[in-house]
Amino acid sequence: MAELTPMMKQYLQIKEQNQDAILFFRLGDFYEMFGDDARKASKELDLTLTTRDKDKNKSFEEKIPMCGIPYHASDAYIARLIAKGYKVAICEQTEDPATAKGLVDRDIIRVVTPGTVIDAACLEEGRSNFCAGLYLDDTCAGFSVCDISTGKTHVTAFQGPDRAEHLLNELGRFSPAEAVVNQAAYDCGPLLSLMQDKLHCHVERLPAGRFQLQEAERTVRTQFGDEAAARLPKGNPAAALSLGALLGYLHETQKTDLRHVDDLDYYQQGQFMELDLTARRNLELTETLRSKEKKGSLLWVLDKTKTPMGGRMLRSWLERPLLSVTAITRRSGAVGQLVDHTMTREELALALSGIGDMERLVGRIVYGTAGGRDVVSLKNAMARLPHVKELLSAFDRGRLGELAQLDPLEDLTDLIGRTLCDDPPFSVREGEFIREGFDPEVDRLRSILHGGKGVIASMEAAEKEKTGIRTLKIGYNKVFGYYIEVSNSFKDQVPDTYIRKQTLVNGERYITQELKDLEHDILSASDRVSALEYELFTRLRQELSGHVARIQATAAAVAEADCLCSLAAVAVKNNYCCPAVDESGVIEIHQGRHPVVEAMRPDALFVPNDTYMGRSEDRVSIITGPNMAGKSTYMRQVALMVLMAQIGSFVPAKAARLGIVDRIFTRIGASDDLSAGQSTFMVEMTEVSDILRTATADSLLILDEIGRGTSTFDGMSIARAVLEYCADPKRLGAKTLFATHYHELTAMEGTLPGVKNYNIAVRTRGEEIVFLRKIVPGGADRSYGIEVAKLAGLPEAVVSRARKILRQLEEESGHPAAAPAPREDQVSFAAVAEGEVIDRLRRAQVDSLTPLEALQLLYELKKKLT
Repeated sequence: MAELTPMMKQYLQIKEQNQDAILFFRLGDFYEMFGDDARKASKELDLTLTTRDKDKNKSFEEKIPMCGIPYHASDAYIARLIAKGYKVAICEQTEDPATAKGLVDRDIIRVVTPGTVIDAACLEEGRSNFCAGLYLDDTCAGFSVCDISTGKTHVTAFQGPDRAEHLLNELGRFSPAEAVVNQAAYDCGPLLSLMQDKLHCHVERLPAGRFQLQEAERTVRTQFGDEAAARLPKGNPAAALSLGALLGYLHETQKTDLRHVDDLDYYQQGQFMELDLTARRNLELTETLRSKEKKGSLLWVLDKTKTPMGGRMLRSWLERPLLSVTAITRRSGAVGQLVDHTMTREELALALSGIGDMERLVGRIVYGTAGGRDVVSLKNAMARLPHVKELLSAFDRGRLGELAQLDPLEDLTDLIGRTLCDDPPFSVREGEFIREGFDPEVDRLRSILHGGKGVIASMEAAEKEKTGIRTLKIGYNKVFGYYIEVSNSFKDQVPDTYIRKQTLVNGERYITQELKDLEHDILSASDRVSALEYELFTRLRQELSGHVARIQATAAAVAEADCLCSLAAVAVKNNYCCPAVDESGVIEIHQGRHPVVEAMRPDALFVPNDTYMGRSEDRVSIITGPNMAGKSTYMRQVALMVLMAQIGSFVPAKAARLGIVDRIFTRIGASDDLSAGQSTFMVEMTEVSDILRTATADSLLILDEIGRGTSTFDGMSIARAVLEYCADPKRLGAKTLFATHYHELTAMEGTLPGVKNYNIAVRTRGEEIVFLRKIVPGGADRSYGIEVAKLAGLPEAVVSRARKILRQLEEESGHPAAAPAPREDQVSFAAVAEGEVIDRLRRAQVDSLTPLEALQLLYELKKKLT
C-alpha cells in the first residue's frame, strides 16, 4: 500500500466493500476500472487495456491494468455487462472538484444488478424486469417480486408439502432477472436449477440475519404503510420474510429514495390460474418453443397495444388468468363495449399511440436519474390524457366507465411546460433547457452570456451621457479585465466614483464597482446559469416526485384501457366471439380455431372444430389419427381458448361456453435431459406424475402420446392406467384431451364412464392420404405412419420396403392389412358431416328447447348434411 497513490488507496478501500461487482470509478469525465475489473470489462466490452503505472522498470503484467469509458455513454456499457450477468457498482465524486482540498471524496451511489436496472438501454419496453425474494422453510414458502422501474410489487405465500412446487410455478409466471433467497431455498435443487439453468436468473444467497420477521414487518410497513402490511397473512410469516428481505436488498443496492415502490399486490392461491413452466412453454404463451421469439406466440396475436405500459400489462394478464367469473365478465364486458363502438375504439387507439412509458419515466424521476428529455417525454405523454379521458367518457358504465375517471394530470403538464423548453439538450449539466420567461435570473444571465458586447455598449453609452465625456470608451484586456478609458482632455470631468487603474500617454484608465460587477457577471454567467438551471430542474424533479402516486394511478388506467382496446381490435379483426364464462365445469366450443396457427397462415383456410367436455359426460376425449393430421393443434387450441376466456378476451370460435378451469397441464413432446441423466421416457413419467399429483377435478389436462417411450405393451398399460385415473371422479375426474396411437384404448369408450372417442378425419386415394383436419366422433384403427413418412419425403425405395415389412408383420400376427373396412380406412366428407350431426344431437338438451329453437336446430343439422 505504501507505493500506491492516495487515489488508488481510495479505490481499493471502496472496491473492498463491493467485491462481487465491477466498480465504475469516476475520474473527471470518465468511469475507470482497475485490476481484475479492468480485465473483465476490457474483454466483455471490447475496450483497450492500458496501465496507470509510470514505472518503466515494470513489465506490462506487473503494472495495474486499467480501462475506461466516458461517463455520459455509460448506460450502453452497463447494459452489456448486466446482460452478461455482472453487477456494476457506480462510484461518483461526492464533492465539487473545484472546491475540494486534496483528494476528492467519492462513494458508491448505486449498485446496478440484473433485477434493479432502470435505464432504458437495459430494459425491454413491453416486459417487466423483476427482482424476486424467495423464502423457504420446513412448513412455509414466501414469494415476492418487484419491478423497480415501475414500482409494481407482488407477494404471496404457501404452506404444505407442495409449497416448493408453488414457488416453481410463480418463478415461471414472473421469470425474474434476479432473485434473493435464503439458505433453504438455495439448497432446494429444483428451485436453483430452474432459476439458473432455465430462467437464467442471477441468484443472491442472503445470510439468515436478513430474514428476521420483526425487521421484515417493519420494513414492509415503512415502505407500503400499515394498511398494506396488514393484508399479509398472519398465519404464514413467509410472505413478510420474502418481501422484507427483497426490500432490504433493493435499499442496499439502490441507496436512494424508493417512494415510487408503493403499489403492493398481495394475492392468494386460487386467485389466478396456476400454470407450471412446462404448460407455459408448450402453449407458447409469450414466446415460441423453438426460437424463443414473440412472433408465433399467443401474446403476438393479442398484443396490439399502443403504449409500453399496456404491453407489460397484457403480458401480465396472460401470465395470470383470472378465476373469478365476476372479474372475467367485467373485463370481457369492457372488451365487448369497445367491439361494438368501432369509431371510439379507433380514435382511442390513435390517442394512446403517442403516450410514452409514464411508469418508467416517473421511476427515473424519483431516482433522480431522469434528464430533461425524460421529463419532457412525460409531459408529452400527459398532454394526451385529456383526449383519452374524453373518449373513455363515452362509456358511462362498467370498467370503461370507471377508467374514464382517470386523473388527466393537467397541472403537472402545465408545470413542466412552463419550466422546460420543448427540446432540451441531452445533459442537464449543459444548461439551455429552462424555458425563457420562467425565471428572471436565468433570463438576465442568458442575456449577459449571449449579448455581452451589447451590454457593454449600452453601459458605455450610459456613461457618456451621464458624464458628458464624448471620448469615453470601455475596453478589455487580460491584465485588468474591463476598464473605462478617458482621454487627457476630459480627465477633469471624471466622477469621483471612478477608480484610476492605469495612466497612459494620451489618457487614463479607470474602473467602477458597477463595471467590476458586470465583468464578474459576464465572465461567470455560463457557470452560474448552468448551475441555476440545474437547481431549478432538481426542484422540478422533486415536485414531480411528490405526485408519483397520481402519475402511477393514471398510467395504470391508461395501460388497462390500452389492453382492452387491443383485445377488442384483435376480436374484430379475427372474427372472435364473446365466450360465456361460468362455473358449470363445461367446455363447449362451436367451430373453434387455433388463434396462432390461424394468424401465422392468413392465406390458408383453417378448418374449425367443435368441442364438448362436460363435468360428468364426455369428460375424457381419446383422440386418434395419423401424425401431422392436427391432433396437437386441436388440443392446444382448446387450452388456449380457455386461457383467453379467463383473461377476459374474446375467443376464436362461432360460440363458446367455458367453465372456469383452475389449472392447465400439458404433456406434449419430450427431449432427453442429458445433463440430469434422464431419458425421454423418464422426463415424460416425471411430468405425468406431477400432473396426476397436483391436478384437480376443475383442471384441464392435455396429454399427448403418453407411454410412447417404452415397449408397446408397457406404454399401452401406462397410458390406459393414466386414462382410467383421469376419468375416475373418485380419483381425479379432470377434463382430459388424450391423443394416442394406441388404438386399443378406444375400447374404453364403452367400458369407462365419461370417455368419448374422436379421430382426425382422413381421405385416402389408393396409397395417398389427405388430412381433412376435422375432429369426428369414433376411433381410428390405423396411424397411416408409412403414408406420413412418404409425405415427409422418405425415399420411395424405403417406403415400398416399409409396406412389405408391414404386411409381413400383420400376416404373422394374424391381422392382415388387406381390405380394411371402408368406414374406418376411408372417411368421406359426408361421413364427417354425419359425425358432426350425431355429435350435435347427442349434446342437444331437447327438453329445454323452445319450438323455434328446435326448428332452428333442425335447419342447421339439415344444412350440415347437405
